[in-house]
Amino acid sequence: MSRKPPSGIVVEGIDFTRWAVVLWKPDAVERGLVDAVLERIAAAGVTITGRRELTAQAWQAHVAYRDILADTGTAPQVLPAHLDAAYAGQPVVVALAHGELGLHARLRQLLGHTDPTRAVPGTIRHDLGDDSLAAARADKRLVRNLVHTSDDPAAARREFGTWFGAARPSAPDFERCSVILCKPDAVQRNQVDTVLERIAAAGITVTDRRDVTVEAWQAHVHYWDLLVDADWFPDRDIPACLAAMYAGRPVTVALAHGEPGFHGRLRQLLGHFDPTRAAPGTIRGDLGDDSLQAALADKRLVHNLVHTSDDPDAARRDFGTWFGASLRELLTPIPLQAAPADA
Repeated sequence: MSRKPPSGIVVEGIDFTRWAVVLWKPDAVERGLVDAVLERIAAAGVTITGRRELTAQAWQAHVAYRDILADTGTAPQVLPAHLDAAYAGQPVVVALAHGELGLHARLRQLLGHTDPTRAVPGTIRHDLGDDSLAAARADKRLVRNLVHTSDDPAAARREFGTWFGAARPSAPDFERCSVILCKPDAVQRNQVDTVLERIAAAGITVTDRRDVTVEAWQAHVHYWDLLVDADWFPDRDIPACLAAMYAGRPVTVALAHGEPGFHGRLRQLLGHFDPTRAAPGTIRGDLGDDSLQAALADKRLVHNLVHTSDDPDAARRDFGTWFGASLRELLTPIPLQAAPADA
């Protein structure tokens, strides 16, 4: 006989300490404030992905407010009728917020007090809210306070199942994910922030930045093709070049997310591997300070700042090389396409 999972265990295998659900309530949609709220959250350093428009169903509101509906305390009761009036059949917008540990508390502080009139200046509900708890009680309805975010990891797990559904990809979708490697010369020249900002400015979502000290095996796996085709480089000792350039050196890695086909866009944004041949407007063309000619003269590899995965297969290998299988949860869920409005 099957058993019901423990309360709140709706989605398995996702690290909800780093993920939260953002719900733009019907009043935010009605007032055209979805983009303004999203910009405020993103400006606080939180990555937003998976935005989609939904028509809320009654059961979703009931589950989302289950703690209040089941409250037997002395607080004013929120009746199911209030929820149905506020949500059932109404348009809402949901998205996923991604950040570091402590994300949930940061988001709640950014939103401000439930009652917009009691929220402090600088919070979303104070600055954008136009309702009050007193007015809501007088009208026997819910207060309109624009947006909700998950209180904690357990709530995020439940809310993901409520608004996105429990289904998740059976395998990482490397058609939509690439690995960014900011090489040792980018770190040494303090160009990492500039490189990642240039990629983000091209409309590509950048997440999960982390600093790594390179182990020899990572350089060997990453540059396997140079090692295998060493006969093409008779003037250079490729293993020695890799050891000198990478082993024990700091690099920065991150994930890039986009629509299928964006691997090619990223490579075009980087430019030619020889910075002197990279076109103006590309990262290597604008920021590079080395040349293939100089590298050949010094019997070393060219310093060209950054690598991104060539294609989905390369992205899969690059992720395993620089992040590792233990961080597989970083790859899901990042749904980038909106669901149908009545999903």
